[in-house]
Amino acid sequence: MAQVLLLATMTTKLAEANFLSAQLLSAGVSYRVVDISLETGGAILDGDDKCRAMSVAASQAIETILAHSDVEVVLGLGGGTGGEIALQVLRALPVTVPKVLVTTLPFDPRPAVADNAITIVPTLADISGLNDTLRDTFENTALMVAGLCQKTRKRKKHAFIPSVGITALGATDDAVRRLVERLALKKREATVFHSNGYGGAAFARFAERDCFDAIIDLTPHELTRIYIAGAHVSMPTRFSAAGHLPRVVLPGALNFIGLGQKEILPKRYLERPHYQHSALFTHVKVTEDEMARVSHELAQSLNALKGPSTVILPMGGFSHHDRPGGAIEDPILREVCAEILEAEVQNAPVIRLNAHISAPEVTNCILTTLTDLTA
Repeated sequence: MAQVLLLATMTTKLAEANFLSAQLLSAGVSYRVVDISLETGGAILDGDDKCRAMSVAASQAIETILAHSDVEVVLGLGGGTGGEIALQVLRALPVTVPKVLVTTLPFDPRPAVADNAITIVPTLADISGLNDTLRDTFENTALMVAGLCQKTRKRKKHAFIPSVGITALGATDDAVRRLVERLALKKREATVFHSNGYGGAAFARFAERDCFDAIIDLTPHELTRIYIAGAHVSMPTRFSAAGHLPRVVLPGALNFIGLGQKEILPKRYLERPHYQHSALFTHVKVTEDEMARVSHELAQSLNALKGPSTVILPMGGFSHHDRPGGAIEDPILREVCAEILEAEVQNAPVIRLNAHISAPEVTNCILTTLTDLTA
């Protein structure tokens, strides 16, 4: 049986696919090629016709992969159209199946990998005839895939144990780190997701697949990205997935908008209180109206849950710079959030704490509340 299934548009990438196949064999890896070429009959397709043909090619490839359940790695090779077809196939596979895509990267990869583990190997040069750059890339890819196929390096299969799903950002990291440590002392494992507009999609996917036995949504920051501004992917079930589970919710990082490099931000954002989280990211304080908007949306999402839940309001600050002396410290914003949640949340108690979100007493309250909800 083949260890690797190689997805490629053989009508346009025959030489490249053959070279990559030869490199796999040289690395001691068996393979099978799955042709994902469009069936166009020689016609040039555009628009809906092309999208339908791409979907058909992807569906046929998925059927082939499902018939080879013992395959160890699925490897895609493609430029624009071929890379997109391969990506459709890889995203349809289970999260934990090793997947690699070798591509010219003619698209933003963040949405593609937001909720699925796909290793992307950029070719830099276009996949249009062999050259030294592509040969090096294909050789490196074959060696990497060979490593994935080494059974002796794989973890032993074990019984799956649901964990506590937690949401985080750098701005709430101290609180999250303490939570993870305290849960470990209780012999409970935590799986943490970055609420950066992309990690929330993975959080939702894991929740939908029963990977959690409880949720601590400490950082629902993605509400600001969805309803105000900031890069994000579509995540329609971010705040509803696994709605039957015990859930503790805090307003972590609701007090700022996560934007990009300071040098390219519109002037209207730089006129607000802000700070550089890093060279690539700038956090801009929300307005009172914006805080009201995301607080209302959070309340609505809580009211739609079926399982037991509790809201904890750390009135000493919602993020690491929301404290005395912090760049975006603002007790008025916290009060706006608290008043809306207290007035609108119907199915969960709302607890105020006179402490910062990273304070030990907040951690204690979260864990005590979680114990009560799961009792």
